[in-house]
Amino acid sequence: MTATVDSAVEATTDEIMTIVAARELRDGVVCFVGIGMPSTAANLAKKLQAPNAVLVYESGTIGAKPTKPPLSIGDGELAETADAVVSVPEIFAYWLQAGRVDVGFLGAAQVDKYGNINTTVVGDYDHPKVRLPGAGGAPEIAASAKQTFIMLRQNARAFVDQLDFRTSVGNYKGGNSRASLGMTGAGPTVIITDIGVMRPDPVTGEFVLTALHPGRTAEEAIAATGWALKVSPEVMSTEPPTATELQLLRALQAGA
Repeated sequence: MTATVDSAVEATTDEIMTIVAARELRDGVVCFVGIGMPSTAANLAKKLQAPNAVLVYESGTIGAKPTKPPLSIGDGELAETADAVVSVPEIFAYWLQAGRVDVGFLGAAQVDKYGNINTTVVGDYDHPKVRLPGAGGAPEIAASAKQTFIMLRQNARAFVDQLDFRTSVGNYKGGNSRASLGMTGAGPTVIITDIGVMRPDPVTGEFVLTALHPGRTAEEAIAATGWALKVSPEVMSTEPPTATELQLLRALQAGA
């Protein structure tokens, strides 16, 4: 699916999702970045409204500025373009767990209505249908970053009522249940999908549809969600991508 932006520039649903996610990142923040779409969005943000954002990767790179989306946390360009490279224990103990990371930017295979994440298995743990890449540093990022952004394509297999495995804790069971675990970070504050944007209810912690991308409907979002998705009474429309945003995103993906 495509959406028309500006005069006659067409953006794919993935491009819209990535651009909307990039807009969430404020200038000057320290962002612990997950590989994949979150990394693309974070690096796009640095080319737009957040040039002074400091991107941190699990491999120990601080201030990385890759010219194209890294293939993994071990991608050599992360170290080559970083302001500093430190040990993995230092990244987690001194930066993340000490409260020096403003935003954790994560992807997921499954997410539930409280923003809990599964990146471990689909199906039974001992006999899974699919064994996923695993936790990596995501549980610690979700626990200790001051806030967490999540992005993934929206469908009923990914947005589930019950996770097959809880890899990383979001708002746990809702209400004040996350705080009861002793986690220092505020938890997930936004989920960006290829259909729209969800934000947590301030009381229940349940994610609610608050915005739709151009051409998308609340009915589509509800049908693509495995729980009874609540819709804000004042659903907003996200701004279409500009030609500049699209140009920078495509150049980034091409490594230009």
